[in-house]
Amino acid sequence: MAKSLKKPLKTIHQMTFKEWEQAFPDERHCMVYLTHHRWREGVRCPRCGNPECKPHGTMEFNWLCNKCSPTATNYRFSVIAGTIFENTNKPLRDWFRVIHLMLTSKKGISALQIHRMMGFGSYKTAWYMCHRVRAGLANEEFRKLIGYVEVDETYIGGNDKNRHADKKSHKPGGQGDPLKFAVIGAVERKGNVVARVLDKVNTATMTNFISEVVSTDVSLLSTDDAVGYRNLRDNYRHGAVDHSKKKYVVGALHTNTIEGFWSLIKRGVMGSYHKVSRKYLPLYVAEFQFRYNNRSNPNIFAEAIRGC
Repeated sequence: MAKSLKKPLKTIHQMTFKEWEQAFPDERHCMVYLTHHRWREGVRCPRCGNPECKPHGTMEFNWLCNKCSPTATNYRFSVIAGTIFENTNKPLRDWFRVIHLMLTSKKGISALQIHRMMGFGSYKTAWYMCHRVRAGLANEEFRKLIGYVEVDETYIGGNDKNRHADKKSHKPGGQGDPLKFAVIGAVERKGNVVARVLDKVNTATMTNFISEVVSTDVSLLSTDDAVGYRNLRDNYRHGAVDHSKKKYVVGALHTNTIEGFWSLIKRGVMGSYHKVSRKYLPLYVAEFQFRYNNRSNPNIFAEAIRGC
């Protein structure tokens, strides 16, 4: 019997709790790790970008730059200057622990749970740290999506029938419900996803998003039959599946991948966060986007630190 020519799937492992403890036993190890991953090509001044900085004589993980100082004296900066860790009274090791907890939680972890696990003095501390980390994760390098790309929009928020009487919108679901927030996303099959929160859902905002994130050289752009996607054939190889007729897959034409991403966000909001405001929704979307785009990256923690 002939042997199978298929190679076994490579398992991608993230850093376990035990490995994390071994890598960061104290504050100094965290400082060394941040220095290495922030400045892989050598220390640069965070103010002017000068690469010719000299170490401070007595303060470790501090450097001096005399190029951008207005008084012609050395500008001193530390490894956390210009990062989300700047001006914090929490040890860097606590920040690293919070980041690791957020990255290893597929559906997200609430600030309340971070507060309980880390033993912080107040819930606000955990809430503040989580949002700072999400802001750092949003700074991903971007390239336009190619190949087989799917685009879809969804609405984040509870069902009106489940709300208390004084909080009901008394409007149908979807974009007519003012208590639901619209999010649009595009995903490259077996690749990355890009998602944005929309203020308005119309043809202009939807097509503008697609032109910004999707290359015109795509092999196939799959959407549903929403009105906002009907003019895409002028610039893209576009096909639509008519969900109203119970058609979901027509050959290579479907939106199952992006809908799988929406399910991660919605299960996270429902099971972990319970409620997300419009103001901070872009940060939560950025967190799920970062985890999804680095799902096969064994060094996802290092990637997060570089973004922060």
